[in-house]
Amino acid sequence: MNTHKALLAALLVPLGATLAIAPAAFAATPSAPPAASAAGPKEAAPAAFGSPEAALGRVAHPLRTTEPRGGLADLRPFGRMVGDARVVGLGEATHSSHEFFTLRHRVLRYLVEEKGFRAFALEAPWSTGLRLDAYLTHGTGDLKQIMDEEFQGTYRWWNNAEYRDLLQWIRAYNVKHPKDPVRFVGDDGGFAGAQLYDKVGAYAAKARPELAPKLTELYRGLRPATDAETYVNDYLAKPLAERKELAERTGRAVDLLKKRPGTGADADAHAWALQHATAIHQMTTLYAFDWDDPQDISAGMRYRDRIMAENVTWWQQRTGDKILLAAHNGHLTLKTYAPGTYPKAQGEFLREQLGDGYLSVGLTFDHGSFNAFGQDGAVHRFTAGPAAPGTTEHTLDRVRHRDYVVDLRNAPATARTWLATPHTVKNIGATYPGIADAPQIRLAASHDVVIHLHRVQAARMLK
Repeated sequence: MNTHKALLAALLVPLGATLAIAPAAFAATPSAPPAASAAGPKEAAPAAFGSPEAALGRVAHPLRTTEPRGGLADLRPFGRMVGDARVVGLGEATHSSHEFFTLRHRVLRYLVEEKGFRAFALEAPWSTGLRLDAYLTHGTGDLKQIMDEEFQGTYRWWNNAEYRDLLQWIRAYNVKHPKDPVRFVGDDGGFAGAQLYDKVGAYAAKARPELAPKLTELYRGLRPATDAETYVNDYLAKPLAERKELAERTGRAVDLLKKRPGTGADADAHAWALQHATAIHQMTTLYAFDWDDPQDISAGMRYRDRIMAENVTWWQQRTGDKILLAAHNGHLTLKTYAPGTYPKAQGEFLREQLGDGYLSVGLTFDHGSFNAFGQDGAVHRFTAGPAAPGTTEHTLDRVRHRDYVVDLRNAPATARTWLATPHTVKNIGATYPGIADAPQIRLAASHDVVIHLHRVQAARMLK
């Protein structure tokens, strides 16, 4: 298996293309625009007295809608669950379902307007975050062009109509609140855009001119001159020894910048330059793992989740912003879904770094559709049938509300045994089918809060 395909097989299964239901329950169908789901009653068998679904029903709070516009009063119970958390990780059970994206937009609105949150972090490169942040705060560039150029390759799932609407809402908010804007953070390490090299070089030229020629030599051949997807493809085609040597060079650049941090205003400029250099080094280090070696893949996935957590924590502590963090459930979990391939998840690192300042919110669904790569490498629309008896979603969907949020930390005793027992869960990554074995998770050990949706539909991809 060539290195590029091996890497994609790992990175495109962010803690899972593993499925909790048999592959026969899925079928490729033509793409279709999603329709908003009504939050009305659902048909379900009555919950038995004393059952976990009956117990959860007593403490679950119904959601009026998953669409981002309109009143937000039904999210107030969720606000109480958030409490004083500084980072809220809001997951997804697929990488491309309409309701997961629109609900995230709705929750962002609530957290910004009612809880003082001021940043949205996404599983996207640090340099992508800087470019989108410049657009959202200052109107720099064109949103469509930025999304088309930045959301390529493994990040193409974010080039959708739902995220476009979310970003347009942030921009409109910032126009009205220029002195208190909502910021954008890319926390991943899969690409390092040209602006990172430019920002590090500009800092060195102004504050540390003696470093400028050294940094230029260390970064020789690394600054992207093509589109992101082509750059990554070409980079991964390099021999492993060359990729390791490049990672060693970018590590030396970080070490050089760590010296003499400066004081006052220069200290802030130094901190940002060092973080930009760190993001470059994160990419080269990620691609210096041997993606044809299963053991190295496991180490690489642990590294990826660690740096994503570190980037989020760095932003939160540097700026003081409270952050809504978007990623797959398996990244935001408090206990890895797949210890063999993903030894430690981003959420585990965040809980260690922030304690109760990190809240993990898992999103589940009973049935519906999603976009994913098929075995032919092309994007297809797949459909998931209703959850099978014995699975996590089968029980959650028997709770009396159609769509709802529930705090697992305060679950009634009747539900605690079920929450502490392993059950399979739909955990659909960017490729289908993926890992053959369905993950079994203990829901109470994985997430603080769960939002369950009865039905989802495939997101509307833009390119």
